[in-house]
Amino acid sequence: MSETSETVFGYIRVSTKEQNETRQMIALKQQGVENIFIDWQSGKDFNRPAYHNMIKNLKEGDLIVIKSIDRLGRNYEDIIAQWKFLTKEKKVDIRVLDMPLLDTSKSKDLLGTLISDLVLQLLSFVAQNERENIRQRQAEGIAAAKARGMKFGRPEKKLPQNFLYMVQKWQNKELSAFEVSAELGISTATFYRKVKKMKQCME
Repeated sequence: MSETSETVFGYIRVSTKEQNETRQMIALKQQGVENIFIDWQSGKDFNRPAYHNMIKNLKEGDLIVIKSIDRLGRNYEDIIAQWKFLTKEKKVDIRVLDMPLLDTSKSKDLLGTLISDLVLQLLSFVAQNERENIRQRQAEGIAAAKARGMKFGRPEKKLPQNFLYMVQKWQNKELSAFEVSAELGISTATFYRKVKKMKQCME
């Protein structure tokens, strides 16, 4: 891939072990990348074992290949900071396959660096902005559904058939709340809550 003695590393991240890394793996293999590190973790931070293991093996002039910029992370500020750490402090190159302009190994002059930095910041901002828009749309959708009377969460269990009878036993002090709850097969806290709700409905 390069005429220099650089070592080429590939980095793959998938959010969970249920997700498939095959698409990223194929893309890296097509570039001839053999040293590949994989994390099955969220991109919320950089506390990832494979990523840190890769960094420990980096030396100046090496190249990191990733399929897309969001494989580095999902937070705008964190991605920018990590990009600067890798390119400025570790002095390694980064190649983003989905965005050819983000390839610091191609152009080492000031203009090339400026273009890469600008594109990186723009893409990171757009990616984070889209995630925030998705969260906002989800929140608005949930609020609209609640306004229409749609309920979320687990459906409330129906009261046992003998609930009213057992409540009367409790009110007459024939049985304690603990005994009534055990008979009904519910917790004491649930019993009190259902009694309170029943009284509110009767008011």
